[in-house]
Amino acid sequence: MSATQVEISEVLGGLNELAPTGYALGFHIAYTTPRFMFQTYAKAWLDYYSQNGLLMNDPMVAWGFEHVGARRWSDLDDPAGVMKLAADHGMHFGVVIATDQGDSRSICGFANAAREFTDDEINKLSADVLKLHDSTAEQAQLSPETVQQLKNMSILVTHPGS
Repeated sequence: MSATQVEISEVLGGLNELAPTGYALGFHIAYTTPRFMFQTYAKAWLDYYSQNGLLMNDPMVAWGFEHVGARRWSDLDDPAGVMKLAADHGMHFGVVIATDQGDSRSICGFANAAREFTDDEINKLSADVLKLHDSTAEQAQLSPETVQQLKNMSILVTHPGS
């Protein structure tokens, strides 16, 4: 395993503990397409979200394109009811974290079925998002073999050309 792969794997492993109901991490977004996407939300939600075209109405995505920092889902304006639909799929609480460094934006969402994220947890998640943003900054850092090894760890990864 490369140092980059080890770092990414370790951070993602920690995210599984901090966000027990899953996450969706989009790194280095160009227009609406991330260069790297890591997702652990339930497949039923991912399928529903995709089949119903919720991306364009997702307040988490809208907030992430307009802001940098962190915001609890309960504090987002949600005129289309996307967060209610997420709650119907077991994701009652969450936080969005967005960063924009080096002319590259990343937007990450984290869910918890049981309770709101604490300020300390949000601070830890924010630090982890920055680590992952930096680790994935150069596409060349992740070889096709590394991408395949991450896929084998049951983490859904999208990567150009894979």
